[in-house]
Amino acid sequence: MAQDSELILTVGRRKCASARVRMTPGTGVITVNKRAYNDYFTTEAIRGYIEQPLVLTGKTAEFDIFARINGGGEMGQAGALRHGIARALEKYDESLRPVLKKAGMLTRDSREKERKKPGRPGARKRFQFSKR
Repeated sequence: MAQDSELILTVGRRKCASARVRMTPGTGVITVNKRAYNDYFTTEAIRGYIEQPLVLTGKTAEFDIFARINGGGEMGQAGALRHGIARALEKYDESLRPVLKKAGMLTRDSREKERKKPGRPGARKRFQFSKR
């Protein structure tokens, strides 16, 4: 573990998922819920999505990332982790903010699942209308 001054703690959120991210200087190892990153996120596309902030700033092999993710599905958790990593990079170096901001990685995606309404089969869906 690194010293307290080198440890960066952030939180990323998307949908119902929240990711607590700990970033320390290291070799580029990512651990999610005490499991290897490649085991937790099996799809290459999702892993690429999560790594976007690191690739964009050119810091892929400079930090070790430890994340605890709760709630949501696979894509929501990936979005939360990406948001947390972007926030940690911004905390580490303020000069990275314009690059991350322009790519939209610092903005929390506020879209949530709409609740089901009474008397309907879903949030907005209605039962089939019958004239007779």
